[in-house]
Amino acid sequence: MMSTHAPVTPAQAADRLALRELVDAYAHCADRRDAKGQMALFTGDTRFVVYMDARDPKTTQELQGRQSLAPVFDALNAYAATTHFNGQSTVTLDGDRATGVTYCLAHHVTEVEAGPGR
Repeated sequence: MMSTHAPVTPAQAADRLALRELVDAYAHCADRRDAKGQMALFTGDTRFVVYMDARDPKTTQELQGRQSLAPVFDALNAYAATTHFNGQSTVTLDGDRATGVTYCLAHHVTEVEAGPGR
């Protein structure tokens, strides 16, 4: 059985595409260590919420305001490389506001020095 979806207007489709491009720009900046670029994607009064454990409904991290994001994005410099794969997302449009969830699989590579037995 196929699920049915409500029709989407051209304006809603454009909004959804813009939101997807925003998510992809976030990942692009992260993987290039462009913290200022990442921060520019957020409003000044942003609310940034992270859930690291899908089994736990509690937030792992919650930050308020664009400037509070700087240490989070700068922390990516600890890794030799990162790759973010953006997956499915759900978006609810309500006038000039939108809410949604996007799944991302993030790979963080750390270099370790070769030692005995390595």
